[in-house]
Amino acid sequence: MKLLVVAGPPSAGKTALIKQIIRHFHHQLRIAFLKIDVVKAYEDEELQREFGIPTKKVYSGDLCPDHAGVMILGDAVEWAEKTGADLFIMESAGLCLRCSPYLTQGLGVVVLSSISGIHTPEKMGAMVSLADIAVVTKIDLVSQAEREVLIQKIRDLHPKILLMETNALQGTSLQRLYSVILESEEIRQADLMLKGNPPIGTCTICVGKKEVGWRHHFGVVKKLDGAIADYLYRGE
Repeated sequence: MKLLVVAGPPSAGKTALIKQIIRHFHHQLRIAFLKIDVVKAYEDEELQREFGIPTKKVYSGDLCPDHAGVMILGDAVEWAEKTGADLFIMESAGLCLRCSPYLTQGLGVVVLSSISGIHTPEKMGAMVSLADIAVVTKIDLVSQAEREVLIQKIRDLHPKILLMETNALQGTSLQRLYSVILESEEIRQADLMLKGNPPIGTCTICVGKKEVGWRHHFGVVKKLDGAIADYLYRGE
């Protein structure tokens, strides 16, 4: 089974892109779809209704969606295999910019909207720098100059990334993406590993402590005047 992990900020066009992929491969590959979101999602219902494929959704709730993805992905791969899928597509909520949902196997696709601003790639961290493919959407809504600046920003962050531009609603210029998916290797469930390094610690905020200020917290903490990687370790 092939695996495609699709990530990106909200409203970037992830689901529109996934619809184009499913529409292209619908009569060629058996496809299963999983959506990971925080509170509410309808993409699984839309895709099941439109294409009749097996779909599932998971709400992360109190976990960040990438954390939830790591927890449930093993079971999700088993579920997709039981459906007989040749291609398993997982759509991440894409809300945690410190983490990355991509694996050392399969393909990681980041979807970025061209109307989100030219500095967006620099703000996305590992979601861009660890992706295999970047798909820039809504290209019909900005000028050629803005598109070129955005693309250069992506290349500066990740020089080896495979970059594509599309209007996902119409599915323009996606033939190369279809070829890459078709040529991708099948995954081995026993060897699935995260591609990037997770955050350096589980914090007291993650486990429900509400007080404001680093002096109220333990583990890895950060002060106002610290550099980007200037952390303290406090307590146990």
